[in-house]
Amino acid sequence: MRTWRDGDGTLTVGTDSGAGAGRQAVPLRIAASYRARTKGLLGRDGIEGAMMLTPCGSVHTFRMRFPIDVAYLDRKFTVLAVTTMKPGRLGLPRLRARHVVEAEAGAMERWGVRPGVRLELKAASATAPDTA
Repeated sequence: MRTWRDGDGTLTVGTDSGAGAGRQAVPLRIAASYRARTKGLLGRDGIEGAMMLTPCGSVHTFRMRFPIDVAYLDRKFTVLAVTTMKPGRLGLPRLRARHVVEAEAGAMERWGVRPGVRLELKAASATAPDTA
């Protein structure tokens, strides 16, 4: 099992489409520490790309300034559910969710993120996966 650390990375959508067709790379901010997960997107006016919270099974948008898309992922980065949340909402916990990816509202649809799609997430500084 991989141990994630706070930092930057890349989210690749469309990894199951074969031959690289339709693949899209998105800048990713990884929030793995308690402090980074707690802060998340609070205090920001927007985000370029996406943010992954790990481990995480549910989110809220209290004190947020903009609506977000939320994708719940299982341990193998398969999308379980995608929802759009307005500020001031509490999301339902997803029992099998291990990671959550957040982006500005409408981004997930543009990227082709929907239930059943498998995502690829890579940390920028990782040359080899950490193991726990």
